[in-house]
Amino acid sequence: MRLLFAFLATTLFFGCNSSKKQSLETHAFNNDLIHESSPYLLQHAHNPVNWKPYGDAALQQAKKEKKLMIISIGYAACHWCHVMEHESFEDSTVAAVMNKNFISIKVDREERPDVDQTYINAVQLMTGSAGWPLNVITLPDGRPVWGGTYFRKNDWINALEQIQEAYNKEPEKLIAYANRLEEGIKSMDLVHLNTEDVDFKKYPTAEIVKKLADNFDNKNGGFRGAPKFMMPNNLEFLLRQAVEKNDTELLDYVTLTLDKMAYGGLYDQVGGGFARYSTDEKWHIPHFEKMLYDNAQLVSLYCNAYLVTKKPLYKEIVEETLEFIARELTNEEGEFYSSLDADSKDEKGKLEEGAFYVFISEELQKLLKNDFEIFKEYYNVNSYGKWENNHYVLIRKKTDVEIEKEFGITSEAFQQKKKSWKSTLLNYRNKRPKPRLDDKTLTSWNALMLKGYVDAYKTLGKKKYLDAALKNAAFISEKQLQKNGALFHNFKNGKSNINGFLEDYAFTIEAFIDLYQATLDDKWLALSKKMADYTMANFFDEEKHMFYFTSKEDAAIVTRNFEYRDNVIPASNSVMAKNLFVLSKYFEGTGFDEISHQMLKNISVEIEQYPSGFTNWLDLLSNFQNDFYEVVIVGKDALEKVKELNKHYLPNIIIAGSKGENNGPLFENRYFPDETLIYVCVNNACKLPVADTKIAIESLSKKE
Repeated sequence: MRLLFAFLATTLFFGCNSSKKQSLETHAFNNDLIHESSPYLLQHAHNPVNWKPYGDAALQQAKKEKKLMIISIGYAACHWCHVMEHESFEDSTVAAVMNKNFISIKVDREERPDVDQTYINAVQLMTGSAGWPLNVITLPDGRPVWGGTYFRKNDWINALEQIQEAYNKEPEKLIAYANRLEEGIKSMDLVHLNTEDVDFKKYPTAEIVKKLADNFDNKNGGFRGAPKFMMPNNLEFLLRQAVEKNDTELLDYVTLTLDKMAYGGLYDQVGGGFARYSTDEKWHIPHFEKMLYDNAQLVSLYCNAYLVTKKPLYKEIVEETLEFIARELTNEEGEFYSSLDADSKDEKGKLEEGAFYVFISEELQKLLKNDFEIFKEYYNVNSYGKWENNHYVLIRKKTDVEIEKEFGITSEAFQQKKKSWKSTLLNYRNKRPKPRLDDKTLTSWNALMLKGYVDAYKTLGKKKYLDAALKNAAFISEKQLQKNGALFHNFKNGKSNINGFLEDYAFTIEAFIDLYQATLDDKWLALSKKMADYTMANFFDEEKHMFYFTSKEDAAIVTRNFEYRDNVIPASNSVMAKNLFVLSKYFEGTGFDEISHQMLKNISVEIEQYPSGFTNWLDLLSNFQNDFYEVVIVGKDALEKVKELNKHYLPNIIIAGSKGENNGPLFENRYFPDETLIYVCVNNACKLPVADTKIAIESLSKKE
């Protein structure tokens, strides 16, 4: 055993950090994954490894045959997942070792985030870090005993052979280790009910923001170091703090970050949309995969930043990103696909990371002709923008105004040139082999994108954005939402077969509330309440006042856990707590506000220790610290008044509206046939109604 874990400690780990169907006869190997719909699982369906999908059949087989399991987890856009597949899982020698002694299970982490989180926690405990591909060996009952990320072929074979030998000769030692690791996994996401009094008005938010600021990269934006992730919920909180505290220095930091992200190679300067993260400090070289969840959140973030600053760049980013989403990640039914791969074939037919997106100087000169000199300066086709093998990743340093001045060109003419460049290069690039598309649909990610479209409609007023949002909301409400309020997590080829996780409910409730506040259609608010009631009945822990990630209807994997730390995507518990706070304003007598308050209390101590992992919670904290308004609009012109309100950055309000008489508690005795009135209320006290939206907005910033 000492030899085994010494090997674990010295092995090098790499990873992707924190399809057309062919006839079976054309493949030398087929395994049980051929019946799956996940593009990631289908990528492995013709490996010589006898892969099985995660489920009762595979788990029962392992127990019956008393075999160790290999649980290998990844996702379709993961570069290092592809590398390990090619080096090991497509290799017959490796397959022979795996097939002889193990039950091998492939998992798409995006389809089964519950499985992924359990084994990510295990590998984190074992090695101190984790990522994808994630490869874990477990006892027949699923409890992990060993794991890591990417392994070279020989290292992988050696590990498998050593662990199998230990299982044959000293199984009691593996079982003892599994017992200790199980306790560690159960302790990782423990939440305790905080029964102490916490005065959120006196919570040290200023000190927490200062602690965050200690890690700001004031040259390139974001946080210091590399790789650099965009962390939209961090920036959303900091933007709100900057506005509410009138902190110009903090606002400058937020806008610097947004500018640098938009200028960098991280942003696809030709086709719009953001890659997952930057490998360097200046946002230059991306890890080229494009994820729906990143772009969804960034649309909302840039919309809010545009409302605050009115910078044309932010509007441009929103519009181009949504063009990318519509072009590449949306189907005719209005569903959103999951991702585009980092890898595609280069000119020699070899799979290379980023091959679809980069250019050499000569091809740019040929395509752009006389415009190349301006283009070269604008997008740094020089030593600053150079990547490798004489390829360039387009990256900006100068503003449009600076370029216009340098080349003596009008703004109108330059904008026309930019439009022409992007069209020319996009058409040229589209002739290349495209990155693989992960065309499965996930409810949680669709809800994030739905919210992005709603926010874009509210900010920019374009009807096509609302149409896209309504089309997707119809898909979720008609295909994914069941009559009892339960959601499915996935959708592919007309089928949904995985029960929803807390993230599906949290993000869908949030998106439907946002849609209600843009349309005043009561349907979306009612569905939000219905889903909230379902989560209370099936996910809520009455003792700890937090929500489990999985429903009580689903079997636990080692243990049921609470997802409460914000990351690249906000934690499902933080989103749920915000949802309950908002829903309590619409629906009296639910107790949702008390639950939201208690949830925030539960994690309040940990916020101070690690604030960057709790910024969505901090956004909720702002609701409790400051005045939070109910803006109720009643009358025939209610929708027009709502559109005017939505053109302002107002993070501390809910909107309710009705064109006619309404029996709801927010509308009682507030309808007058001949006028449309706006009621601004806070802490159960309402100001005199006004007809002028400007007056209402001014009253939202006045302290009583």
